[in-house]
Amino acid sequence: MEFQVKQASGSPSSSSSVDPNANSNPNDQDPMHSWWESISKARSRIHVLSTILPSPSLSLSLSSLADSDRPARSLLQSPDAYDALSSSLSCPRSGSGSDPLCQWLYETFQSSDPDLRLVVLSFVPLLSGIYLSRVATADSLAGFEAVLLAFYASELKARAGKPVSISIPDLSQPSLYHTPRSKPTSVAPARQSVGLVSPPLEPQIEVKSTKRACIVGVALDCYYKQISQMPSWSKLDLCQFAAAWAGQNCPCKAEFDVNENAEIDGFSEVRVLDEGDEIERCVEEVGKLGIVENRSNSGFKGVRIPLPWELLQPTLRIIGHCLLAPLNSQDVKDAASVAVRCLYARASHDLVPQAILATRSLIQLDKRAREAAKAAAAANAASNSNTPSKAKKPEVLLVSK
Repeated sequence: MEFQVKQASGSPSSSSSVDPNANSNPNDQDPMHSWWESISKARSRIHVLSTILPSPSLSLSLSSLADSDRPARSLLQSPDAYDALSSSLSCPRSGSGSDPLCQWLYETFQSSDPDLRLVVLSFVPLLSGIYLSRVATADSLAGFEAVLLAFYASELKARAGKPVSISIPDLSQPSLYHTPRSKPTSVAPARQSVGLVSPPLEPQIEVKSTKRACIVGVALDCYYKQISQMPSWSKLDLCQFAAAWAGQNCPCKAEFDVNENAEIDGFSEVRVLDEGDEIERCVEEVGKLGIVENRSNSGFKGVRIPLPWELLQPTLRIIGHCLLAPLNSQDVKDAASVAVRCLYARASHDLVPQAILATRSLIQLDKRAREAAKAAAAANAASNSNTPSKAKKPEVLLVSK
């Protein structure tokens, strides 16, 4: 089975000369019809998936998802379905050009239903991690590459040939938010410089070795745009793969935790007992994290790989969300803490200044967030202990004579 990769065309559309009301379907204006059409497409894709993953228990689970009011959203939020697809994608023979699951992901992402596209996007960390870990040894990963190129083509169309840039304020001014009202005439007005986040994308019809990091990085950018809607188990996969990609278990991971008075919850690489006591280190925290004990597909989480900036930058954006977003579970925050420290150690060994600065900043923000959370918990416990409790009424025992 060969994949036909669709490219985003930058040429102007010729539909401007066509009457928009010509040959229009009245059902397109009916919201009820659009809703039912979306439901039908989602149910159809789920039924196709049940034929690809023939398991009696899974078929029953997928059937119940297909019969729900929002099938695609139910599929996105189902941990059982995610584990089943992850197990299939993680098997040694997955990712080839004839892989039916890769074909299902590719075709589902071409759908116009946003919820179906979210389902496919939730597998970006797993697809990227497995692909980058196997690309040096596998014979053919055309199935994975076709899905990654679909993400790339979607982002190529969305950017419309323009670079991604940000405005950087003039740091010579006393404030980032305003300039002084009175200033000497000889002083030039404040100027905002433009920082380039990503250059314009070029169309790609295949994954070349020189463009591999860029294509996977763009797929991670697509994932980051919808990260607020991604399930926690998908974010956990990204954090665990990022820690494995870094491949650094040296003591410098714990550089920022040496002088702390508290242990990071779920992160046992550094434990400070009392002031002046020796620091106990553990370099196997990734494998011992409780957050992966109940995952059926937690056996393979990647290998050490090259980390150019075009791949590391979107990875750090995602990890930053996992660390600091208030609605993330504690498991996601703990896994992100491990990952960012591994990436800091890797950047320190590779001597990459921008990666060192980014990872150090995330570690500091993580530490402050944990300190604030612990202080709030201590204050809450103290207020509860000082709150007087109501005196219990004496028990009255009725004794029969």
